[in-house]
This record gives sequence, structure tokens and C-alpha cells, in this order.
Amino acid sequence: MKAGLNSAVPVLSVLTALVFCGGRAWTQQNGLSHASDFTSVEYFAAPNQQRMKSRLSGAEAQPQAGGLLVIKKLKLETFDADGKPEMIVNAPECVYDSLKGVANSAGPLKLQNGSGSFRVDGEGFLWRQNDSLLTISNRVHTVVESTTENKVAP
Repeated sequence: MKAGLNSAVPVLSVLTALVFCGGRAWTQQNGLSHASDFTSVEYFAAPNQQRMKSRLSGAEAQPQAGGLLVIKKLKLETFDADGKPEMIVNAPECVYDSLKGVANSAGPLKLQNGSGSFRVDGEGFLWRQNDSLLTISNRVHTVVESTTENKVAP
């Protein structure tokens, strides 16, 4: 099953600010800082403030001017209030605006739901945290697998 251009997938609503929890190795290189094993976590509002709502991670985050981060090997995960995975997004690279809560890329993207029965591939995306919206802009291909067999009554 193929979806058209500008397909939108709701991600989740943002109730709390992102807290930077990662960046195991901050170094200085030619005057620019970068983090390896970058992770940014968002938690649910009270009373579930101990539960992770989303996790944005990457193999590396390179800071740019204006609060931008170039994230390599992006992985965005969303969870329900019980901690079950809802969605997993992978992309080779994106630019994340930490001030506006927006991530985007012109490159490829792979998305799947927590069970893997729903998958989307595409090129170019925009993730707007404040709107809880992921827009996949080009060459969108969607696969939905049935998890139950359709049985016909005799």
C-alpha cells in the first residue's frame, strides 16, 4: 500500500520540555563541541513523570549555530503511559532545532509501530514536537501486515 506525498503520522503531544540526558563523550574539536551517544528524553506529566514518553538518540550530535544539532544515526522512539513502544523512527541524519523542538531531513526515513506490523519508508521528513506531528514528504511507501487471520464463518 502506498501513501501519497505529504503523508502525516501523529507522533505524540508534548507536555513537558526535553531534558538532555546523554552525550557520553563531549569533546572539543576545531572549536566545535560534539557528543557521541547523544540522547534526549521526554517524560510524561505527573503522575507519570517517571515514565519515558519519547527518546531521541543518535550516534553523534554536532552543535550548530542557533541551537541546531546535526544528529547522525537518528532514532526516535515514542512510548505509551505503560512503557510499551508506540513508534520507532530511524534516519541516517537529521537537523534538530532544540529551541523549537523540530527535527528535519531531506534524506531517507524508516518508521514502524511498536509491534512492527506497520512500516513506512520515505524521503524527507519534518517532526514537529509541539504539534505532535511527523510529516513524511516524498516517496512514501507504507506496509500494513495483518496480525490476525481473516476467517470466514461456515
